[in-house]
Amino acid sequence: MTQTRRLPSPRALIAPLAILGVVALAALPAATLTAQDREAAFTVVATGQGFDRLQDAVNAIGDGEGAIAIAPGRYAQCAVQERGQISYLASEPGAAVFDAVTCEGKAALVLRGRGAEVSGLIFQNMKVPDFNGAGIRLEKGNLTVADSWFRDSQQGILTAGDAASRIVIDRSTFTRLGTCEGAGGCAHSIYTGSYGHVRITRSRFEQGAGGHYVKSRAAEVEIASCSFDDSQGRNTNYMIDLPAGASGQISNNWFVQGQSKENYSAFIAVAAEQREHSSAGLTVVGNDARLAPGVDRNTVFVADWSGELSGIGENTLGRGLKPFEER
Repeated sequence: MTQTRRLPSPRALIAPLAILGVVALAALPAATLTAQDREAAFTVVATGQGFDRLQDAVNAIGDGEGAIAIAPGRYAQCAVQERGQISYLASEPGAAVFDAVTCEGKAALVLRGRGAEVSGLIFQNMKVPDFNGAGIRLEKGNLTVADSWFRDSQQGILTAGDAASRIVIDRSTFTRLGTCEGAGGCAHSIYTGSYGHVRITRSRFEQGAGGHYVKSRAAEVEIASCSFDDSQGRNTNYMIDLPAGASGQISNNWFVQGQSKENYSAFIAVAAEQREHSSAGLTVVGNDARLAPGVDRNTVFVADWSGELSGIGENTLGRGLKPFEER
């Protein structure tokens, strides 16, 4: 089958971020840095005010609009944004780590202001009793995430629903996330509620620990130029789950399904739970999908429960993969 024109390799795009994170972390001291070790851990860019606590910097911006520069360090802190439009920016991308502390039993950053941007940060070891511990919990408003790394947590990003708002995730990495231990169901690398639009580009998903890599109830999705490497996943499910249906596109991604699966019956699932959104306008094209070396099974690339997909576009599929199936 002739392959469509591909964007640059997701692996090539994401690898520099992973390398940067590893090098930066190796140089960090074990103890959390304080303001005595540097001018300020958290600086409100517009005013130059410095704070020891992220929550104090967030409160200083309040209902306004501003950016917080986050110095290199490993932080046992979290913050809740109730209002305003705030950017959380690592002064050195890959060198600011939020480690193991959550607010409200939810996440390192709990966001319910008008909007937020997150760039260059690492979130790790987020675990809470209800098995939904995340780097970011978005409850309303727009969110943009870039050049960030989520790892070794129950979830990477978890959101409520906000049909009037948009989520954009670019050049970020999601490693060893997800779990199905909780009584309330599985957690995932990314799980978005019924947002108006979700865009995920040039990002890497790897070594899932349960659940799906991307689960989204958004009305419109764009998932492009990402890599989904499940070769070392454990008890994982779908690579992409659109449980309520969606329009948009899934294009120019790279998928590898590994051996250890809770459900290996499809790579991509459309409207498996309900038909809240039309899927008639969903395009799946230009992707590369295959089984990991040593995995021998038959499966389906796109499984559709909506009854609205007539098929999919041109994709490069490895052995054992059926392109499309109605269920």
